[in-house]
Amino acid sequence: MDWGAIFSNAAVELISPTTAAYALAALGLAIHFGYTGLLNFGQAGFMALGAYGYAISILTFGFPVWGAFLVGVGASVVFALILGIPTLRLRADYLAIVTIAAAEIVRLLFTTNTFAAVTGSANGLSGYKNEFAALNPIPAGTYGFGPFTNNEYDWWLRIVAWSIVILACLLTWSIMRSPWGRVIKGIREDEDAVRALGKNVYAYKMQSLILGGVFGTIAGMIFALPRAVVPSNYMTTLTFFIYAILLLGGAATILGPVIGSMIFWVLLSFFSGFIARAQEAGWFPFMTSIQAGQVRFILVGVAIMLIVIFRPQGIFGNKKELAFVQ
Repeated sequence: MDWGAIFSNAAVELISPTTAAYALAALGLAIHFGYTGLLNFGQAGFMALGAYGYAISILTFGFPVWGAFLVGVGASVVFALILGIPTLRLRADYLAIVTIAAAEIVRLLFTTNTFAAVTGSANGLSGYKNEFAALNPIPAGTYGFGPFTNNEYDWWLRIVAWSIVILACLLTWSIMRSPWGRVIKGIREDEDAVRALGKNVYAYKMQSLILGGVFGTIAGMIFALPRAVVPSNYMTTLTFFIYAILLLGGAATILGPVIGSMIFWVLLSFFSGFIARAQEAGWFPFMTSIQAGQVRFILVGVAIMLIVIFRPQGIFGNKKELAFVQ
């Protein structure tokens, strides 16, 4: 078994654009769930709006990169308002029900043949990367060492993606230390007490929903740049993966979503490579290649379960502030 190739492929995921996208989406959920206590199960919907908003703006309307970016962000704000206005005055579980349903509605709208000329239906969209690649200042060529060897476009995408993640972390860190952040944390602990102090809890929740949703939307754009935009990429399981990353790193933390995303994707890549090669070597004669491919999710799940047992607040979480079960 080629252990070197397995570990190299896993190491690549440390700084991959996909890891950055999941880290940013998980940071948005940290604002929703970790800091505000909002149960948003529709982060995949925000990511889909970001990806499709960016791609459609370029392919159909010929917008520049910055214009496509603003369209995606604007769509996420509208989506957050649609979700929040009827639900944020109610109990948290209403938001969970609405968001998981709304995310599926968004995905199915992009899948329907009615808008196939714009959305590509189930086939999705491609060919929207040239505008972003044109902004690349890195000369053509291959750079790096070992498993971290990429062409100029891949490095450009990684630099932009991780720069956005770093800026988002700094922004979240600063606002959570501000009076706004203290009100948000107070809402998570006891919104009635915050309301009794004269704060507009509904407005603060809406602001939190919009901010975390914008993070998810930008994550969707990053997620789309290395691949085509396909509706099947934005199923409910995407949100569940992001929650796994969030809880792995720590729900009410800044670095938790970032490190959690790295660990999640490194483990997934490692187990994927190990299982594939073990099946080829005949270690699992009772499994087909398709069945063996699903074992990686089981192994990653077991690893996360162990962390839940021995570190229930997540890797960076403060047990006194927030655990998985409050």
